[in-house]
Amino acid sequence: MPNKALRILIADEQHFQRMRIERLFNRLDYYRVAPVQSLAELLTLIEYGGVSFDLVVINAALSDGALDLRDFFLDHPQVHHALIYDGLLIPACGQQKVQVSAAALPDLACIQRLMATVDPQLPFVGTVISVR
Repeated sequence: MPNKALRILIADEQHFQRMRIERLFNRLDYYRVAPVQSLAELLTLIEYGGVSFDLVVINAALSDGALDLRDFFLDHPQVHHALIYDGLLIPACGQQKVQVSAAALPDLACIQRLMATVDPQLPFVGTVISVR
């Protein structure tokens, strides 16, 4: 049974992509999802929102070099886990807190593998494979 209290933040400039990712989480029974379209909105919610996020899913292009996303999420206490997708130019990280995917958009299998780490009480059928 998924932990329905988990807070998830999705950041992407494209409305369609935010909605597609949110629907993937909804298919897995996660509904506390906040979609944002800019880096400024993401930073505002993380820095001043007063609540932590269990997971941030962000398109690497959103930062456009203005912020080192991997280091930001590794060091930020308000973010417990992060997935940076479309991250061809971001070096992979050896820690489970931040995962980098070269995929243009995460698919259901990617989200399931990710949630096996974020929500350990989730029964996951199959093998957990690291996100590439």
